[in-house]
Amino acid sequence: MEAIFSFHTCKIAMNDIDAMFSHLLGEIDHLSQSLSSAAEAPEEDPASHRHSTFSIGFTDLNESLNELEDHDLDALVADLGSKSTTQDLATEQQTSSATDNQTAPSAMTQGYEATAALPLPPNTAEFSGELQRNEPQTKADKIKLALEKLKEAKVRKLIVKVMMGDGSSKTLMVDERQTVRDVLDKLFEKTYCDCSIDWSLCETNPELLIERGFEDHESLVELLSSWTRHSENKIYFVSRPQKYVMFKDPQLFYMWKKKKSVLSGINEHAKKLLIKEHFGGSTVIVPNLEGMLHLKEDGKKVWKPRYFLLRASGIYYVPKGKTKSSSDLACFVRFEKVNIYTTNNYKQKYRAPTNFGFMLKHPCIQKESHYIKFLCCDNEHTLLLWVNSIRIAKYGTVLYKNYQAAVKTASTLQTLQSAAHKDGSKSHATGISPHLDPSPPKITAVEDYSQESPPDFIPPPPGHTHI
Repeated sequence: MEAIFSFHTCKIAMNDIDAMFSHLLGEIDHLSQSLSSAAEAPEEDPASHRHSTFSIGFTDLNESLNELEDHDLDALVADLGSKSTTQDLATEQQTSSATDNQTAPSAMTQGYEATAALPLPPNTAEFSGELQRNEPQTKADKIKLALEKLKEAKVRKLIVKVMMGDGSSKTLMVDERQTVRDVLDKLFEKTYCDCSIDWSLCETNPELLIERGFEDHESLVELLSSWTRHSENKIYFVSRPQKYVMFKDPQLFYMWKKKKSVLSGINEHAKKLLIKEHFGGSTVIVPNLEGMLHLKEDGKKVWKPRYFLLRASGIYYVPKGKTKSSSDLACFVRFEKVNIYTTNNYKQKYRAPTNFGFMLKHPCIQKESHYIKFLCCDNEHTLLLWVNSIRIAKYGTVLYKNYQAAVKTASTLQTLQSAAHKDGSKSHATGISPHLDPSPPKITAVEDYSQESPPDFIPPPPGHTHI
């Protein structure tokens, strides 16, 4: 049976775990960048980073189950119950089939015995009555049943608290098969937002003062399993206009050397041609970005300027006394095992030249480590270019597919909302209440909020710029 991860059952000191992972990740990083012909180190088993937990953002599982809305709790119990029944039946069928294979002389006899081995269907009336008697009547009973079923579940599930900008939160049940895009669609049904392509799920790490927007194709359960025990990290549901800026304004990344007056004059047709040229093939063409950035020295609050260049495989720099030719470039970091995070107020924390910084690290490193790469830009525009160009290099065509799926979802929801708004206006004009209409149109939870304005969201901390 697969374990559902728990931050509360880990018995090893977290400092030891961080030291172990930092050392292991560092060795892998050195091996991957080595010029020797030695075989590449094997991939780490993601299970080694997982902690058994049922919930994120709560002190315990009971609290998280109590926070679930009644219909979500009912759906959870029903889902777990159906999976348990299906799994039991499949196991029973496999057992019967194995027995038949050992004793039956022919295929026909095997089929007959396998059929005979299945339990007879119960009397429908008696079965329905038994279900009604066993059905939990109170929320406490449902929570007790859910606790039992969660321990038996084959699919990892998490109860996740997602913070909203107005100080409230939404509690969701998420399983390992759901992507961030699936969770966003679920939040659209539960909130008053406008369902645009800018909405994102972002993680924040208060210890490192960083944040990252999750990509739509990523598995939320996998992402959260890298959080450490007693982590104070949080998930926010926020609007990030820069999430897909590379498709809204591709000229910023592929014509970045041009003057601002030229970039601002690019029309929509030219933008579509740029997208087709750089994202329309089997592989993505990465922006040919380069320039001076400030690098933080390991273990020190000292920043030194260095000339960096972006390539599809990683970030490279020009060693002292060398040129920008490919043969002279040295690899700074590769993208396979690191994510990019924006930083908050590093001018104060690490004496950075500016607050326009970003970090590159393995997702399992949750505390300060000398394997973390710190970089700082001179201004907000440069930070925008580097952060999103690195995302293009790391995710390639997947990022473009995420954008296309987000546009399609937003278009569909806006069409439904527009239709609901017209129906509501028509009802007011005729004086007929929509509740008295014998055949009212079907309106989803999102459509019910079409007249509402989105909530105000918590602004970023002082000195912090969201990218």
